Formats: sequence, C-alpha cells, structure tokens
Amino acid sequence: MPRKLLLLPPLSVSSAFRAPRACPAVRPAMNAARTGYRVFSANSTAACTELAKRITERLGAELGKSVVYQETNGETRVEIQESVRGQDIFIIQTIPRDVNTAVMELLIMAYALKTACARNIIGVIPYFPYSKQSKMRKRGSIVCKLLASMLAKAGLTHIITMDLHQKEIQGFFSFPVDNLRASPFLLQYIQEEIPNYRNAVIVAKSPDAAKRAQSYAERLRLGLAVIHGEAQCAEMDMDDGRHPPPMVKNATVHPGLELPLMMAKEKPPITVVGDVGGRIAIIVDDIIDDVESFVAAAEILKERGAYRIYVMATHGILSAEAPRLIEESSIDEVVVTNTVPHEVQKLQCPKIKTVDISLILSEAIRRIHNGESMAYLFRNITVDD
Repeated sequence: MPRKLLLLPPLSVSSAFRAPRACPAVRPAMNAARTGYRVFSANSTAACTELAKRITERLGAELGKSVVYQETNGETRVEIQESVRGQDIFIIQTIPRDVNTAVMELLIMAYALKTACARNIIGVIPYFPYSKQSKMRKRGSIVCKLLASMLAKAGLTHIITMDLHQKEIQGFFSFPVDNLRASPFLLQYIQEEIPNYRNAVIVAKSPDAAKRAQSYAERLRLGLAVIHGEAQCAEMDMDDGRHPPPMVKNATVHPGLELPLMMAKEKPPITVVGDVGGRIAIIVDDIIDDVESFVAAAEILKERGAYRIYVMATHGILSAEAPRLIEESSIDEVVVTNTVPHEVQKLQCPKIKTVDISLILSEAIRRIHNGESMAYLFRNITVDD
C-alpha cells in the first residue's frame, strides 16, 4: 500500500524564526529595548547638569550612565556605561563659558553613541554655540555652518534648540532642527512678577530687535519704543571685507567700469521713538552677553522718564564683567532662562532672575520619541519671536 505524503505549507521568514512558545518573554524584551529611549548629559561640570536633571525628573526617567572628563593633557574622554543599542538617545548639552570644551564633549559623545549602535541621536542644545558667527565678516568664515556639518558627521540625527540668533541657521543642517521659543515663559513672568505691568512699554534697544519687541507688545497689548542712533552698533553696519584689491598705480580703467561713489553711512543722534515717560521699560532681546549696550540703553530710558527698567532675554551668557556692570547700572532686573548656567553670576548680582524652561524641553523630547506632532509647542508663536 503506497504511503501518503504529508505536505506542509512553506515556512515564511517570520514563522521560521519565531521564538519558542516556552519563552514568550523574549519578544517583548527585544521590542522594549528597540523602542526605548535614554537621556544623557554631555557636560563634565556639575553646574551644567542641573538642566539635565530637571528634564529627566519631568520625564520620570533616570539620567543615562556616562562619564565625561578632561585628561591631564586637555583631551576630552567620554565613556558610555550602559547599552544603547537600538534606542533613541537624547544628549543634553548646556554651554558654559568654555564653549570649545563643551562642543568637543558633544561631538565625542555623539560619536560614541553612534559607534554603540544607537538608533537615533538627538542633541538638546538650548543655546546653540557660535550662532552669532552665522554671516560672513571680513575675511573670516561662517563658523556656525562648520559646526552644523561637524554635528552631522559625528552622528546626530536631530537637534532641539531654543531661540536661534538667526532663524536662517536651520538651513545649515542636513537633518531636522526644532527651534523652540522661550517667549511664552518670559511673557508669563511679565504678567505674574512685574507689578502694574499694564503701565509698561516694550523697548527694542536697536532697530534690529524691533520685530521681537513688536511681537511681545502685541501679545501683551502694550506700547512699543525703539532706540535708534549713533550709540548703537548694529551687525548690518559691520564691514564684511568684500572690497576689491587696491588699485594698481598707472593701471588703466575702462570708462564703462567706473561705479558711482557711495556715501559713507552716518548715524543720526541718539533718539527714542516712542513714549517711555512715567512708564516701566522692558527691553527684550535673545542674548545678553556683553551688557554695555543694555546699560547704555537703560541710561537713555532713565533720562527719558522711565521709572523702572527690566531686561529680558532667552540666553543669559553674562560673560566678563557683566554682573558688576548690571549691579552698578540703572537696570532694576535682568530676567533670563536657564538655557545657560549662570549661578555664579547670580551670586555676584542679585538683580539677575531665572525662568525655568525645562518643561518645554522635556515635552519636546517626549513628543519626538513618541512620533507626535510638535505643532502644540508652537501655538500662538509668531515668526518674529
């Protein structure tokens, strides 16, 4: 009697490598590792890890285990002390006074995570360094573009930052950039912490900052004032060095190539466009570093009748003698966010106040990891912020 052959259906790839039924926990564990995320701090100074701790507390997560330190010869060394394979990694890097060391720490950590097979590496850089060097000056270079290329080469796939000095900087990157805004937190501070803020006027210390000031004034339903004149030194007035080489003696010039003689720029005397007499003056900007221009603006506003003067900015770098100059000036209060650590400056100058922005950064991390829309974080935000 001939034997009957039992035909089995062909094995698919998924069924051929299916885990045994006796070990049902294998697949969930692998998926959990593949879809997890970790948050690391790429800074070697304790003061700069404060923001990372605030963010992880809001996320209900633990800070990733890593060691970042400087060797005796000045080289930066990074050691990742846990597995990151297949995970989304968020590197929080605040920029202290030693900017170049912070940049190298970020690059080396990103490259170490890339080597360790992390799935995505997202840099959380609230204050993006070298953002002021985003235009050609004299015979220099656009350093911000160079840094963007270095971050991409090191392995970063996404960046979360806040209030870029020039919004066009986002075009330097070959990967997504989320440029968050601190204006909602600063506006909330004005409404809750400045007494009688309805009697205030928003001030731009130069025409370049007029759009930002106008955005603040419109949302607070306040007046607007702009300081203009020779005391200001705008970026657009700087010589970019694009001049032709000096004329060679006895050289013949074709008559058709003669260009009309351009008149030199001359700024008018200092003026304040807008009424600040008997009002609270609130100067708004994105960065406060060298405070001489802010101190000069405060003196002018005081002369024009402003009885209380605030300075509000996203990034409080406050380098050099900034705390002492603020303490001795007519400025009553300087309000900045914690995108840059400035605890030492606050000890030197009690006028400096801090607004915490860890809430929006932690929410951005959560939304990016879960693949949710970022539009909620930009509600009621204008292009001019």
